[in-house]
Amino acid sequence: MDEMTDPRPLVGEPLSLDLLNTRWIQDGVRHDLLDTTGGLAVWLRSAGLHEKGDRAALDALRETREILLTLVDDPSAEAADALNGVLAHGSLRYRLERGVPARYPQADDPAWLPAWQAAADYLRLLSDDPARIKACAHPDCVLHFHDATKNGTRRWCSMAVCGNRAKAARHYERTKRPREAPAPR
Repeated sequence: MDEMTDPRPLVGEPLSLDLLNTRWIQDGVRHDLLDTTGGLAVWLRSAGLHEKGDRAALDALRETREILLTLVDDPSAEAADALNGVLAHGSLRYRLERGVPARYPQADDPAWLPAWQAAADYLRLLSDDPARIKACAHPDCVLHFHDATKNGTRRWCSMAVCGNRAKAARHYERTKRPREAPAPR
């Protein structure tokens, strides 16, 4: 994999959903950007994080991704407790710099900082509007997105990919059925 190229079909979502989208299906094949520390480095760079991409950070992020996936798809008290465990690894430190408030995330272990940031971002999304956190409506897609449309009706991770696939499938279903003969008069 080219060290600078992010191969995922959907990037730029809020950090927590971007972490979920490190797994995707393309041409029927499952991919996982977090299979290797090289993929982790690609994700960290793509997400604008400047933390070290070592094995401990990879493990923390994979654990957090599973927790977030459970919370988004089928929330449970156990998953909430697990997310709280991730959140216990970090905090925000506030400072006043040149008259402007600044926030600095920090973690008890640097390996947990990206995972903590993703978990904290998920809380932010929940606070803003939990109904805007959505899974793509295409049955063969595993991607998630934050619906930023005015009326909140976005259904697809990408209209160009999943939306068009759904439209094509509906069209195919309509055209493959034999046309019914008109009813006798």
